[in-house]
Amino acid sequence: MKAAINSRVILKAHIPLETVIPLLTPFVLIVDPASSCNLRCRYCPTGDTKLIRATKRHSGTMSFKIFKKLIDDLMDFPDPVKTLRLYKEGEPLLNSNFAHMVSYAKNSHRVIRIDTTTNGLLLNPKLNLQIIEAGLDRINISVNGINEDQYLHFTKSRVNFDQFVGNVRHLFENRGDCEVYIKGIKECLSPDDQSKFFDIFGNISDLIFLENLSPAWPDFTFNGVEMKFETGNYGQEIHEREVCPNIFYTMVVNSDGSVSLCVGDWPHKLLVGSVINNSLKEIWLGSEINAHRISHLDKKRKDNQFCAVCQVMSHGTLENIDHAADHLLKVLKNQVIKD
Repeated sequence: MKAAINSRVILKAHIPLETVIPLLTPFVLIVDPASSCNLRCRYCPTGDTKLIRATKRHSGTMSFKIFKKLIDDLMDFPDPVKTLRLYKEGEPLLNSNFAHMVSYAKNSHRVIRIDTTTNGLLLNPKLNLQIIEAGLDRINISVNGINEDQYLHFTKSRVNFDQFVGNVRHLFENRGDCEVYIKGIKECLSPDDQSKFFDIFGNISDLIFLENLSPAWPDFTFNGVEMKFETGNYGQEIHEREVCPNIFYTMVVNSDGSVSLCVGDWPHKLLVGSVINNSLKEIWLGSEINAHRISHLDKKRKDNQFCAVCQVMSHGTLENIDHAADHLLKVLKNQVIKD
């Protein structure tokens, strides 16, 4: 097997967050090219169309006009964004401008690295070459089974599995500088199927891993998939946190241009602004988002009904700034007063 078995999220030697907060420039910018999807996965709220209609959130693709505006807004920040992640709620490749988005962001010189996460079913030789040429640095491909029957069960969708594997192989063989990471869901595969997963994809990826399912979506219950959640996404120990570290270094823009407090905000209950009305910098340093940060540092996270039931911090996050909460609360309050 050519691929290294390793998680896509690894905390190596890095600057502790508590020593750089508050950030004048977000480290990570998450932008959702499409909030709709071509699958109906049992473990994702986007797969429940009735539920999504009830939330009345936008379901569709981001216009290139909005995307161009938010990338142009990055000029206002003192530093480039370390990572632009082109995914959130849906299938990013549903956006016909996806390759153009990558190219525009890359040519702006305001983002250092660009990645995306996709189910990969829309990959084809033409699109593969377009996104590679555009400058995508990493593509994370979510595999939802090792045959068509498993896809039908877990995603309630029919797929041509052999064609899918062939398109992934073409992408890998022509990847250039783009890193290909393939992930499966450990709990959904038997030990024998896990072995087959590595056999099928181990030679057509740079990195490969079996991630754990986790309760990543507050107020959403998996449909017909029973889970105990004994470890976190990446096999790490489950650990409850008082303070969400993500909201201090990550900015999240939805497909309609609205800005959410965090990536887990699938029903858009935690909106803190819109790039249509304000610049990214105004939102990032604004009173609405800072009110949430101060609330977390003040140990009042659970006063917010949505944040109170969020388990992303315990199951999906590796950083921990709880020990520095009192100090950071003073620092952030002083900054708000000065501003």
